[in-house]
Amino acid sequence: MEASKFDVADYLDNNEMIAEYLNTVLEKGNESDMIIAIGYVAKAMGMTKIAEKTGLSRTSLYKSFSEGSKPQFETIMKVLRVIGGEITITPSGS
Repeated sequence: MEASKFDVADYLDNNEMIAEYLNTVLEKGNESDMIIAIGYVAKAMGMTKIAEKTGLSRTSLYKSFSEGSKPQFETIMKVLRVIGGEITITPSGS
């Protein structure tokens, strides 16, 4: 029996799941984890669709959100806007 490879993008099938996933990674992960997580969300939503709406190429998006990449903040923001995410700053408790 052959095991299939786990792909988190297969489970990101609604806005609530996507938001929960990204918030969890943001809370528990680091910047590299977050970049990869945004890439999984983009893949789940359709990289071609994301590319069209951001004006970036699919190849560029895959490269920008792969492990070890360091995309420009502008690229991150473009993708977040398309996937329906936003960054909110709240005062910390310290």
